[in-house]
Amino acid sequence: MTPVETLILVLYFFVLSILAIYGWHRYYLVYLYTKNKDRAPQPLPELTAWPRVTVQLPIFNEMYVADRLIDTVCELDYPQELLEIQVLDDSTDETRSIAELAVRRYAAQGVDIKYIHRLDRTGYKAGALEAGLKVARGEFVGIFDADFIPTSDFLTRLMPHFGNPKVGMVQARWGHINQDYSLLTKVQSILLDAHFVLEHGGRNRSGLFFNFNGTAGIWRREAIADAGGWQHDTLTEDLDLSYRAQLRGWRFVFVPGLIAPAEVPVEMNAFKSQQHRWAKGSIQTCRKLLPHILRSNLPLGVKAEAFFHLSANFNYPLMCVLSVLMAPAMVIRYNMGWYEMLLIDVPLFFAATASVANFYMVCQRELHDDWMTRLKYLPFLMSIGIGLTVNNTKAVFEALFDKQSEFARTPKYHIEVSADEWIGKKYRQTVLIQPMIELALGLYFTATVFYALANGIYGTVPFLVLFQIGFLYTGLLSIVQQYAGNGVVLEPATEEEL
Repeated sequence: MTPVETLILVLYFFVLSILAIYGWHRYYLVYLYTKNKDRAPQPLPELTAWPRVTVQLPIFNEMYVADRLIDTVCELDYPQELLEIQVLDDSTDETRSIAELAVRRYAAQGVDIKYIHRLDRTGYKAGALEAGLKVARGEFVGIFDADFIPTSDFLTRLMPHFGNPKVGMVQARWGHINQDYSLLTKVQSILLDAHFVLEHGGRNRSGLFFNFNGTAGIWRREAIADAGGWQHDTLTEDLDLSYRAQLRGWRFVFVPGLIAPAEVPVEMNAFKSQQHRWAKGSIQTCRKLLPHILRSNLPLGVKAEAFFHLSANFNYPLMCVLSVLMAPAMVIRYNMGWYEMLLIDVPLFFAATASVANFYMVCQRELHDDWMTRLKYLPFLMSIGIGLTVNNTKAVFEALFDKQSEFARTPKYHIEVSADEWIGKKYRQTVLIQPMIELALGLYFTATVFYALANGIYGTVPFLVLFQIGFLYTGLLSIVQQYAGNGVVLEPATEEEL
């Protein structure tokens, strides 16, 4: 081999090995979950005296779902004299009049509900929550994003967990009211289910740190203050506050049996925007807090899991490198002999991909009686995860180089059943360059698949096809949905979206 060929193979196997390690970590999460099944939070007796609770509803340009959110929250089954509702509206469009009218309607019926509108978006969602907290009267604070529809028993089922004075936050599981709308929404529902059931469940039951998800949870107000309050130097203020609070010794509880239904994005560009914010915010939080965690006197297991949790999105730049190197590495090793290639490549790829399949399969088995029929979505799930590589790699580098950006909220369109339509509605986003890069990578892997078939390198074809479909699907769907519905005015592309 030439020096260049040697360098390509060394880098290729180095990247693949790291990805395999993170893949094996998913087996560890499944192990934690199953090992500690008997430590799941149990139903608790009702409190003898219900405390005052403030429910905060941070919204920004949510004209299609603001009414639904306010209607649902005002139906919460909790002593009316102890429940305060804050609509924290930073909107700049018709949402302002919709939300304010709804607040007036319920206030006239005797509901303790207030409309708070800021003149600017300083701190974005974290800033709105902080502003509302300054005038809130509750000892505890519940938070719901605009796309959620909490059940009426949400507060009465979660509040008893605060009977333990060390508990600082209680998180419910997200549901998905539109999971059957499309392939994209089905895949998102499976992704989120595994995050909550296995990641939250495994970590919480094992005494490890896990995070508040920004909505569908309740905080002890004292814990927020003790941890330093809401801060807006990251795009994931929820993850940031979660780790700061747990570093201060507050305990968190995850209640998988209580589901808070919500919409998942129906547009690929909206899904990408959401994933970009989460990936960038997690790396910002990693930079901010991981050194403090590693220097603390926490148990080694807590530190190790925090490292894997906060650093997981570094996998996306590695996936980008792997995507570029797969074809040349395959050609080089084919010339060396296909047998050596199978002995090294396939086990590493299997470690990285089989662990993912197992992770989501176990979750679906835990939640659904018909879990076997849901396994057909696993290849698409892995492909779409690969297709996010360009999007999330961009987010990681923005976080690493401290590029500041707005909190880009995920558009919601009040999509609940298959007959509901999002085409023709506001808030759709334009993304210009990224889908073209994804399409180029999809065509690149198409050529690589043909090369593998032509030369009889069949062992690599299933892995190559995952990359091919992932990039083609995310790129094409972004373009098709972006221009669907002629005459619709799209939100202009920001530098962030380019």
